[in-house]
Amino acid sequence: MSDRAPSRAIGSRRSTAGFSVVELAIGFSLVGSVVAVAVPTFLREVKSSRFVEPIEGIAALAANAIAYASVHAGPGTVKLAFPRTAPLTPAVPARGRLAVDPFGTWTDPTWTALRFPVVGTGFDFADGEPHAYSFAFQSTAGPARSAFKAVAHGDLDGDGALSTFEVTGWDTAPDGPVLDPGMYVEAELE
Repeated sequence: MSDRAPSRAIGSRRSTAGFSVVELAIGFSLVGSVVAVAVPTFLREVKSSRFVEPIEGIAALAANAIAYASVHAGPGTVKLAFPRTAPLTPAVPARGRLAVDPFGTWTDPTWTALRFPVVGTGFDFADGEPHAYSFAFQSTAGPARSAFKAVAHGDLDGDGALSTFEVTGWDTAPDGPVLDPGMYVEAELE
């Protein structure tokens, strides 16, 4: 028998609870790879979630305005086919946070006519769900047609600058209500 201790290969596992340099390097590279994929995906999801409320809210308002005008505008008449203008509700968008509206905030007859906010679809803020955006509905009647603009304003970072999302539509007596293509967006990242 030899008095020499057995030799170890470089990077082999020790018999104690420690890890070799190679094992640590592999572990760090795996964790780094997961973080490199997960963090940008998480940030992208957070960014896109900021747009869900205004985009889906405006889409619901526009669809309900078109449905309202389909029922309430008579053929050959020049009248306001859409509900009357509703002010920005709540009057001031929450600054850099989600807010819960006081009871009765969404009782304006226009919000009722447009069935907004729609309970059970993620727009439950009429029932105490916190939200970041304020919504307005503007309608006008002219000699040849009536028109509407659905608006969402939000101050996501609390700096006083507003993100704005708008959709417009119109109604002429013989042709019926139409939604204009596209959505106007200003300072979506404000």
